[in-house]
Amino acid sequence: MTQHPSPGADGAGTSPIRILLADDHALVRRGVRLILDREPDLEVVAEAGDGAEAIALAREHEADLAVLDIAMPRLTGLQAARELVSLKPGLRILMLTMHDNEQYLFQALKVGAVGYVLKSVADRDLVAACRAAMRDEPFLYPGAVTALIRTYLDRVRHGEEAPEQLLTPREEEVLKLVAEGHSSREIAELLFISVKTVQRHRENLLNKLGLRDRLELTRYAIRAGLVEP
Repeated sequence: MTQHPSPGADGAGTSPIRILLADDHALVRRGVRLILDREPDLEVVAEAGDGAEAIALAREHEADLAVLDIAMPRLTGLQAARELVSLKPGLRILMLTMHDNEQYLFQALKVGAVGYVLKSVADRDLVAACRAAMRDEPFLYPGAVTALIRTYLDRVRHGEEAPEQLLTPREEEVLKLVAEGHSSREIAELLFISVKTVQRHRENLLNKLGLRDRLELTRYAIRAGLVEP
């Protein structure tokens, strides 16, 4: 079992927190890494350009904390987080995003993230969020708790289900890739399944969601936060 450090205010006297960083923009990764690596108790040990790569690197590297961008190709940060929680139960997860979006926030917490940090204030919040995560303390940007409660109450009041509850994780993966414009053959290669299985998932998606074609699937994927408009 991985032994996690328990840093104090400045992390002095402890081994560094090992961080897996995933963002599809190289410049953003560079900036985030600068913020993290200047702290003695934080160390970026691996960088990924998308969610699928983040999962692969998590298998290769011992990391204590994953900092994941929400909007990434192939697998979103949310999808990657779900996989990582299953793959590495001791790994803490922070979501890093440009979106001050209640739906993303709600989904991030649901998949097991312990924090949600806005890129616009990462230089102010990210270091504190990393240390809080390793203490098993949630970190949300100011106002997020109010947004979370309001969103939850609205859904309960209107009897709505969160979109991800309607789909299996595999159906969600296929939906995202369909919405990104990948062919059935490309999806099959990315997910290591047969073309026939991809086509079956597409039919199930259309039937389950009551939709007619790729365009409507894409619109649904945008509303569900799987792809950006």
